[in-house]
Amino acid sequence: MYFASDCSAPSFAALQPALVLDALDAVGVRGDGRLLALGSYENRVYRVHLDEAVQGHEAVVVKFYRPGRWSAEQIQEEHDFAWELLTQEVPVVAPLKLQGHTLHQAEGFYFSVSPLRGGRTPELDDFEVLEWIGRYLARIHTVGASRAFEHRPVLDVHSFAIEPAQWLQTHQMIPLEVERAWRQAFEQAMAGVQEAFAQSKADSLRVHGDCHPGNILWTPSDLPGGGPHFVDLDDARMGPAVQDLWMLLSGDRRQRTAQLSALLDGYEQVRDFDRAELALIEPLRTLRLIHYSAWLARRWDDPIFPINFPWFGTPDYWRGQVQMLEEQIEQMQEPALVV
Repeated sequence: MYFASDCSAPSFAALQPALVLDALDAVGVRGDGRLLALGSYENRVYRVHLDEAVQGHEAVVVKFYRPGRWSAEQIQEEHDFAWELLTQEVPVVAPLKLQGHTLHQAEGFYFSVSPLRGGRTPELDDFEVLEWIGRYLARIHTVGASRAFEHRPVLDVHSFAIEPAQWLQTHQMIPLEVERAWRQAFEQAMAGVQEAFAQSKADSLRVHGDCHPGNILWTPSDLPGGGPHFVDLDDARMGPAVQDLWMLLSGDRRQRTAQLSALLDGYEQVRDFDRAELALIEPLRTLRLIHYSAWLARRWDDPIFPINFPWFGTPDYWRGQVQMLEEQIEQMQEPALVV
């Protein structure tokens, strides 16, 4: 979800080390001067080592939220969801409560402070790992189904595809020589997406929303607390349960079927899963494809984006998007995965 830009909102250019350390100091966290910027495009995230441990942590991660993206109420719902999961012993990394709060302000920025958690990307070709992740996803969804978000948005066709596509065209982000082909592919893809969502009776619940392998930290299972830890609930929203499964699938149809089978073996040890939701996998992938292009375009005035995505916006990029949309049209016409 995006909001109209606010000319009074602070710029990430103002996030100098002194501001970061002063912000932490104001909530009783004393950094020792060692700051390391972590990989994050949407927000700004830093690892900070401390003079004195805070709640048993000698280093923390401080996250400054992109101004104008989420309201304070929406960020707080993310934090509350994380703490709700944590109290149910679901291994998520939740922001620390400092001076009674998880959300803080400094110089116009909202920020939070979380424990530093190590780990690596899980081995998704290991079916025992997938089964383990499936069990925890089911526990996330059990908590997520207990009540709805009041302020955070719903994953739907309009917000993830129609509005982004309108923005791209209104702002003339697609080169003229590709625009017609892209628009035709988009319209055909949307027909398949909308039909799939119209036929779906999937329940909407609080989901992680961006459950790709990079947002799961894995520690060796033979260590205390080993296994998966879920991070970055920044995109949590209301959506179907399958949204948190499909991004963990890769490879050809046979490989994806086997991976999905392992995930659901674990998931259904904890919670029932409606197999009809599998028909939404390719439509959801199509929505993400469109949303991703619009996300890059909307962020292009942030200097970090041209540096890290130099290939974006060229005619070749958009021709590639046309091809991927055409492939998605074919995928949506194929039978859904069956496990």
